[in-house]
Amino acid sequence: MNPSCARCGKVVYPTEKVNCLDKYWHKACFSCEICKMILNMKNYKGYDKKPYCSAHYPKQSFTMVADTPENLRLKQQSNLQSQVRYKEDFEKNKGKGFSVVADTPELQRIKKTQDQISNIKYHEEFEKSRMGNPMEGGEPERRGSEDGANYRRPPPESVQQHLPPPSTPVFQPLPQQKQPAKSYGYQEAAAPASSQRGAAAGGKRFRAVYDYNAADEDEVSFQDGDNIVNVQQIDEGWMYGTVERTGDTGMLPANYVEAI
Repeated sequence: MNPSCARCGKVVYPTEKVNCLDKYWHKACFSCEICKMILNMKNYKGYDKKPYCSAHYPKQSFTMVADTPENLRLKQQSNLQSQVRYKEDFEKNKGKGFSVVADTPELQRIKKTQDQISNIKYHEEFEKSRMGNPMEGGEPERRGSEDGANYRRPPPESVQQHLPPPSTPVFQPLPQQKQPAKSYGYQEAAAPASSQRGAAAGGKRFRAVYDYNAADEDEVSFQDGDNIVNVQQIDEGWMYGTVERTGDTGMLPANYVEAI
């Protein structure tokens, strides 16, 4: 026997039957209770065994309790009981756990100072490790970059005792001397004064492979291809020498030059 439609009460035949919400409906009768929009099994929402669309689905509302004097008294009593229990638990657990230190302005200042000291130590270790690594191609990182945190490593004391002031030139130019004529019919050209100066001083000669602009007063600037004479090794990352083109003397990065 065919059931009756829950909407219109007429007989529902199998070809037009919709079985939903424990009831049987005609396809045209299965609609929203409010706007009468025809629904299907995908877009309907059931409430109290009645179909609704999404826009008219009943929303449950909560009743608001009036803030009466009796409710205020109960609320205050509950707060007092909570404080009593908290104090009891505190007394029982006193000395068993870690005490909480108040975050005072003085403690905040100490914490900030410790963080700054940790950052300085980190950048020092980073600079030392970076200076010890070989160059892997491309222009090397310059001292004074953001990653280096502007850290300046001074030369060792043993080298500082023998280094002249930065403003004083290390070598004085020697007068050019004419070479004696060779026996096979021509006279050899005199050596450049800069070559005689480097040879007379006995210092090492290097050639710049990158441009470098001095970041401090005790450094020298040079360009790619400049010769640097009387070079003294300070540590793995820095040298001391004189730029032959400009005559300036000071410190320079070791990974910007190559030995001649």
